[in-house]
Amino acid sequence: LSTLPPELHLLVSSHLTYPDALSLKHTNRHFYALVYTGVNLKIEWLIERRRLHLDCPHDKKCELGSDMRFCRGSVRLLMKRRREHGECDTREGGRGCLVFGTGICTFRRKRVGLLETTKRFILRLGSSNVLVWWMCLAVMGVLVAWFCMEMQKTQAGPAAVTSMVPEEKSA
Repeated sequence: LSTLPPELHLLVSSHLTYPDALSLKHTNRHFYALVYTGVNLKIEWLIERRRLHLDCPHDKKCELGSDMRFCRGSVRLLMKRRREHGECDTREGGRGCLVFGTGICTFRRKRVGLLETTKRFILRLGSSNVLVWWMCLAVMGVLVAWFCMEMQKTQAGPAAVTSMVPEEKSA
């Protein structure tokens, strides 16, 4: 792409949506100076999202002045969801892939449950450092000991707790 003349760069970038233009803009200094990501492109992107019945930023912090201020609030989450194909349809006749513009999205990941996410997180931690496993084991031991002590207090009742306290001797 960098070997093409700047006229073609401008032509290609003029057909991009705001998230794609922003990604291209931050590729290198040449594209940063060349690619337009102004107010009109942001408004076109927001109108397109409304037309497709997708989430739009509702907060008052959504400022169109600069890319940094525009992406500060919920726009960052919307763009992340788009990159991960979170708004695409995998069924026939749906919205299709919003990133590549195809009829069916083949890139959308299946939603992963909480158990699977936790398992991946623990495996990722454990593979990087054995010390983390020992720390987790120590924390689990402390929690089990604390739970056992609390259970012992509730089973003994308030009378047993007060009998353990030494009585005051009156003179």
